[in-house]
Amino acid sequence: MVGLVFLYTGMNKIINSAYFAGVIYNYQLLPDLLVNLVAIILPWIELICGSLLLLGFWYRSAALIISFMMIAFLIAITSVMIRGLDIECGCFGSDTLVDWPRIIEDIFLLIFSLQIVFSPESKLAIDKN
Repeated sequence: MVGLVFLYTGMNKIINSAYFAGVIYNYQLLPDLLVNLVAIILPWIELICGSLLLLGFWYRSAALIISFMMIAFLIAITSVMIRGLDIECGCFGSDTLVDWPRIIEDIFLLIFSLQIVFSPESKLAIDKN
């Protein structure tokens, strides 16, 4: 499930990179200089990690990176809610506002990714880390 979510969101953000850069800018957390860089790099990390999870290659490493991203996303979304900004989260495309369901969704994705990191080795997985 986590792999599919990150594969989809990564592809969506790559296809709509200009929109995603605007979403990152609206969070008001990064200097303007970094907004475009993050908008270009982050979706590829999501796409690669999601693909690795689905394929079973380096799945623990991919899940660990996803866990760190989920923590960062939770901090960013919580910050937006505390500051009272009414913006789109950029998670799955347009019209998805930063709100409590996004926080709950991200908490579950964090739990699922951490479960992959700490789960016993899968016989289907290729890496043994």
